[in-house]
Parts: sequence; C-alpha cells; structure tokens
Amino acid sequence: MANIVEEIKQPINEEMKLFEQKFYESMQSKVPLLDKVTRFIVTTKGKQMRPMFVFLCAKLVGEVTEKTYRGASMIELIHTATLVHDDVVDESFKRRNFFSINALWKNKIAVLVGDYLLSKSVLLSTDHKDYDLLSVISRTIREMSEGELLQLEKARKLDITEDVYYEIIRQKTATLIAACCEIGVLSNNADEKLAKRMQDFGTYTGMAFQIKDDLFDYLSSNVIGKPVGIDIKEQKMTLPLIHTLTIASEKDRKYYLNTIKRYNNDQKRVKELIAFVKSSGGLDYAISVMKDFQQKAKDLLNEFPDSDAKRSLHSMLDYVIERKF
Repeated sequence: MANIVEEIKQPINEEMKLFEQKFYESMQSKVPLLDKVTRFIVTTKGKQMRPMFVFLCAKLVGEVTEKTYRGASMIELIHTATLVHDDVVDESFKRRNFFSINALWKNKIAVLVGDYLLSKSVLLSTDHKDYDLLSVISRTIREMSEGELLQLEKARKLDITEDVYYEIIRQKTATLIAACCEIGVLSNNADEKLAKRMQDFGTYTGMAFQIKDDLFDYLSSNVIGKPVGIDIKEQKMTLPLIHTLTIASEKDRKYYLNTIKRYNNDQKRVKELIAFVKSSGGLDYAISVMKDFQQKAKDLLNEFPDSDAKRSLHSMLDYVIERKF
C-alpha cells in the first residue's frame, strides 16, 4: 500500500517535499512551547493525503503556484487542529502509534494548540488576500463542527437514519476533502462552475473514504490498530448497522438496539451484533454505496483531459476504497 501512495505522489513529488518546509514555516511562532509542539506534529505526520489532493487538483487544471502551497498549508493546519481537538474530546492518548499531544502536554495545552493552528489557517489566507480560499476554509471549519455535534446529538438517541448518516459524514469527513479539491483549482483562478465541480468530486471521494473507515469496524483482519467493534462500543451508528436495523424484524431491532444502548461493553453481545450485521448483508450494502460514491467521483474526473495528475487522482480513488488502514 505504501508503494501505491508513492506512485500516486509521482507527479507532485517535488511539490510535496517543498510543501513540508512551507507547512512547518506556516506553524512557527515566537512561543518556545508552541514551537516544541509544532515540531512534534511535523515529525509524527501521516500520509498527507489532503495536501496531495490539493496539488493533484491544481495540476489537473494548470500549475502549482505559491497560492497552491498556501492552500495546502491551510488545509493541513485545519486537519491537524481537528485531530488535536478530537484526541482531547475522545480522551485518546495515542495517534498513529505516537503519544497524542494531550497525552504529552495535557488537555489545556492541546486545546490551545488546536486553536492556534486554526487561527494560523485563517491568517495565512488574509495575510495574502486569498479571500476565495478564506471563504472555503471558513465554510469547512463550520461544517466539520456541525457534523461532529450532529453525530453527538444523534448518538445519544440512537435514531440515525441513512440520510442523517450521509449528512454527518459529508460534514465531518467529506467537506475537508472537498475543500482540498476546490482550493487546488482555485489556486489556478478557476471559475465558479469548475470550483463547484471539484468540490463535488471531493465530496464523493470523502463519502467513499468514510464508509471505508466505518467498514473497518466489522473486519476481523483489521490492521489499522483499531479494535474490532469499537464503533459499537462507542455507540456510533454507521452505515452497515443502520441498514441492518432498518431491514431487521421488530424483535431483532429491539434486541440489537438494546445491545448498543446497554451491552455495548459486553464482548459476547458485540460479537453477536457484528455477526448479525454481516449475515443480514449490512457490509455488502455499505460496500455497494461506497462504490457508487467512488463511481460518481470517477465520472466527474473523466470529464478532464488525460494527464499524469488525472491518472494519480484515479489511483487515489481506487486507493481510498482498497486501502487496508
């Protein structure tokens, strides 16, 4: 899988190397503690899929410009800030096999660092008068917050319908990938129509990405280090489960809803629920929906002339649903 990511990066290799330096510079401050934390963030970074989307979408319609680098840095600042805040909210002490910031520096510092990174993303756009990019990232931050709160509200009542689930994952996950793709073309002065097309492309890609993440919860061959059934333990209603409960008999529905409400830490009951989701076709249904979103993204991509960037984005779409972590 690592090889696939390297192949995808091929047309933007030089840009990604230069981006690392620019991203680090975008986080720097006059506060030594902040610099210590941001240095740690840079050394524990993930695959950087989101900046890759920014650069590939820029190359799809033109060249990578200074504005593209700023846009990619804004996205990565927002993404990093949300991860830092998520670890505080989830009381999580590990992130990509490293200690999380709240584990090393306590919650208060983690929250303030997250706030600092968000403010830096906004300042990066205003300092350079990139008001079109500012508009995109402001909308993105708002939608991601709304998605998280909608999920928390629905998790308490366990009354998530399929439509509400799509809205939650669109806001929580897809909106940031949509922003990457939109910012990529805006950094090449794209018109409104093209910007909207790339926003849709990113939304469909992000929806497929999140459904794939939700499927990991049911796979015994889970290699992402996330225990199987963790979503059920956290009372998170995801697509395989929502679909299964929708088509289940009233008796089964009540029984399994009770498992999620009261027995979500009972390993035997959680295993039983996972088996029920599998035998009811919940996984197959979620896989077919995920592939539909992937196809919608591919259809939009196919409208562009052939290029290295287009081929990499095609590979990225396959990677999104075939990845093992």
